[in-house]
Formats: sequence, C-alpha cells, structure tokens
Amino acid sequence: MPQTADEPDAVAVRTWCSLALDALGREREAIDAINVYPVADGDTGTNLYLTVESAAAAVEAVFAAHETGTSVPSAADAVRAMAHGALIGARGNSGTILAQLLRGMAGVLAEGTGGDRMRLALDRAAVWAREAVAHPVEGTVLTVADRAAAAAGRAAPGADTAEVARAAYEGARAALDATPGQLPVLARAGVVDAGGRGLVTLLGALVEAVSGRAPERPYETSVPFVPPPADDAECPADAGGDGDAGGPAFEVIYLLEAGDEAVERLRTRLDALGDSLVVVGGDGLWNVHVHVDDAGAAVEAGVEAGRPYRIRITHFAADRAHARPEPAGRAVVVVVPGDGLAALCREAGATTVLARPGEPPASGELVDAIRRAHAREVVLLPNDGDLRHTAAAAAEQARAQGIRVALIPTRAAVQGIAALAVHEPDRSFDEDVVAMTAAAGATRYAELAVAERQSWTSAGICQAGDILGLIDGDVAVIGQDVPATARKVLDRMLAAGGELVTLVLGEHTPATLADSLEQHVREAHLAVDTTTYAGGHQGAPLLIGVE
Repeated sequence: MPQTADEPDAVAVRTWCSLALDALGREREAIDAINVYPVADGDTGTNLYLTVESAAAAVEAVFAAHETGTSVPSAADAVRAMAHGALIGARGNSGTILAQLLRGMAGVLAEGTGGDRMRLALDRAAVWAREAVAHPVEGTVLTVADRAAAAAGRAAPGADTAEVARAAYEGARAALDATPGQLPVLARAGVVDAGGRGLVTLLGALVEAVSGRAPERPYETSVPFVPPPADDAECPADAGGDGDAGGPAFEVIYLLEAGDEAVERLRTRLDALGDSLVVVGGDGLWNVHVHVDDAGAAVEAGVEAGRPYRIRITHFAADRAHARPEPAGRAVVVVVPGDGLAALCREAGATTVLARPGEPPASGELVDAIRRAHAREVVLLPNDGDLRHTAAAAAEQARAQGIRVALIPTRAAVQGIAALAVHEPDRSFDEDVVAMTAAAGATRYAELAVAERQSWTSAGICQAGDILGLIDGDVAVIGQDVPATARKVLDRMLAAGGELVTLVLGEHTPATLADSLEQHVREAHLAVDTTTYAGGHQGAPLLIGVE
C-alpha cells in the first residue's frame, strides 16, 4: 500500500480490514477445523470472519459518508468505526475477545500514529482483552496477544509502525506454536489455539496494510495435526464443553445498553451462572458472551442490568435434526444484481438476495435468506467471485443450525441462471447439486462496463468513457459504444463454440440492442439460440452468458 509507514491513515485502516477479511476468508475452514477450546464446536474461524466483516462494513460506511465531499475520513474516525463495528457484530467467544482487542487498539490509535503509538495500542489491546475475560486461561488468544504486545515493545527504539507491527506478528507466531504446551486440551488434539491462529492472521494483515508487503514468513504451524478421538470432549472447568460432556448447554450472546456499575453487577451474576464469560465494550454499549445451562436466567440478568438486544442463544448439544420446525423440501438461494433478475428467479421458486451496485450482501443477509427459504436442503448461488468467502461463512453458519447447504461457486448472474434452469427438487440432493454445478461451469460469462478513468487493462489502455468488454472477469475488448463492443465480445466467446446465448439488459439499455445482437448471432453463428432477460437496476448495461 503506497503510504508512509509512520503515518497510518484512514486508508490504512480500511486496507487492514479488507486484507484481514480476505485472509480470514481463506483460512476460515482451517481455523474452524482446529477449534477444540473452550468448546469443540468448530466455529472459531467463522466467528472471527463475521466479526471482522462487521468491522469492515462499519469502516466502509464511514468512507461512504465522505464520498459526497472532497475529504477522506480521519484515522480516528476509521479506527473508532472499526472497533464499533466489531463490537456490535462480534460472534462467539473468539469474536467477542477480538472486538475488545480492536477496541483497545482504537483507543490509542485514535489519538495519534507512529511506531510508539502502535506499541502502546498493542499493549492496551492485550490488557483490555484479558480484563474482559472472567477467568483468563493461558495457551489461548489472550496469551498470543500478550506475547505480541511484548515483542512489539522490544522493537528497536525509533522503530516505525511497520517495524513494530512486524515484531508483534513474529511474537504472536512464536506464542501460537507454544500454546499446546500451555493448554492440555490442545496438546491432546495436536493443534494450536484456534483464536490465537486467527489473531496471527489479523496481525499478518496489519503488517501488509502498513508496509505494503505481506509478512516474509507466512504462518505455518509446526505442530502436527492429530485428530482428537471421537469421545475426547474433556476441557478445563472454565472452558465449559458441549452439553453432552457435562459443561454448560447454551451459549448466550447479546448487546447491552447499560452503565458501568450495572455491568459490574452483571459480570458477578453471570459468572455464578456459567463460564466462558466475556464482557466487552464501554461508553454505555457492551457485548456480553457466556456459556450457561439456564439461558433464560442469563437474559434476565441482562434485562435487570439495562436493555439487551440482538440476543442469540445457541444450544451446543441440540439434536440438529429436531432443533427447528420440520422444513419441507429443497430450496435455492440466489444473489442477483438487479430487481429484474430477482423477479425471474422468484418465479422459478428461488429465494433471492439483491446485490445493489457497490453494496454486496453481508454473510448475515445470506444466512437470513437461507432461513427464509425454510428448507432442509439449500443450494446457495452467490453469482460473484468476490462473495466466495462471505457465502462460505454463511453456509457454515447455516449448517451449524442444522440446514444442509451446498455452495456452488457461481461467479456471475448468468451462471446462476444456468444452474437454476436445471434445478430439479425431485432428484437426490447430491445429483441436483452436481447437475447445477455442471451447468454453471459450462457457462462462460461476460459483461459490459463503462471505464471511469484512464487505466491499463489486459486489452490495452482505456480512456474514461470507453466501453469495456470483460470475459470471465478480464478486459478483452475496448470499444466506443455498447452495440459494437457487445458484438465483438459475443464473437470471441462463440469462437470456442456454444449452443445458447443469454443476454441480460440493464435498466437503461434499450430493448432494441437485444434484437440486433440476436440477429448478429443468428447470421454469424449457426444453430445458436438466444434468450433475453430484463435485469433492471444492475449496474452493468449488459450481461452475457454462453453455454
């Protein structure tokens, strides 16, 4: 990232969030797989991803508020938004602790930048996170945060932000590899701490954000993974466990509006009710996380302390097949770029999520759509390569709620249309998913876009206002008008063969364009059919699919 390492600004914060979200998206499944503490429920990576997703969305909202003017947000605005977003979106034990780590850092970085501020920020983050946990346990993310802060403190005098961040990253790496020697449940499973692994990922993203270069030594655990025995559910007493192993049966999380004194009383009461208690926040807004047997009592305690909301209760040992009213059949959830395609997909029986231009859906929206579908089996079509991690996190959340979800990694709306066209709910789930995946994979996709500025592309230099023809995500044609560019794109795509062309027209694209393109296909490419849909307000003037 082209900036001075000593002066991380709002853009650096935004970049950190983006890099961290992407990195956690890539590593989410691996982190979930080693999640054995405090409860072996395999969701630490997903919870960290969802927490950072909320933080990143809050930072983007701050930038969006400045788009109408000429200024950019201040670093203070950005870091405060990041911390607030993490607080309100924190998921699980790991996400709640991460929210407190970010809050500690934000409190320092909002007051200034530079290497010394970064040292202090990391130190405060570690201290505040430890204070938020009722009974801290060594060998967890808390230990990794402590060692990262200590390593940052040992960086050379006068070190800049990037050097301090790099030192923290290296300290966290070493601490993470040592966690199995500190926590017996990790040693028995042959894994490092999952939350600590996520923190190393975040610090690696921080190094890249403030220096422009990813860490020279990407983290790879030196601890061999040994799958735990099926009956190994033993955890230290404070960790709790799943409901079948004698630990608390429920995880309770809620946001709480309350004063400091009321929260202190709440901590005492919840500590007596259960374990894994983490209370983070301040200035009247808190995120409360606890594992208990009596979920109602935990919520009641929040009511007495203030105003709890966004209450989430998870039963660790619930029989997932019977944890919800019996749903019927199979459903398809589709992300669509315009209201026209949304109507088309709904007519085909799909549940739709609208992705407005510049506003991709968050994983929470996808989970809500999966729930709305109310089916035992759901096929999820994200229709955007950039949504792959978001969709994967949503699918994992839904699976944890007992829904069988298959994610087909469609990269464009026309691939989703092709998959939906061959959907047969009467087939077996696996056969249906295979058929839909094959149809999507056999569909090449293209779109036309208007260049916003002069830039280099894979097809040469474009000027502002040029029409770009993108095939499978890469610029292949640069033209001066939509019809001519569309014809060139079609000819390139059909040169490799094809039987069906799908055209999706944008809201302001005249219907006559479809007629002319259909005639062009009929004259230049024999035995190729064409079908046209009105996409509505979809951003691109034209989407093209070739099967």
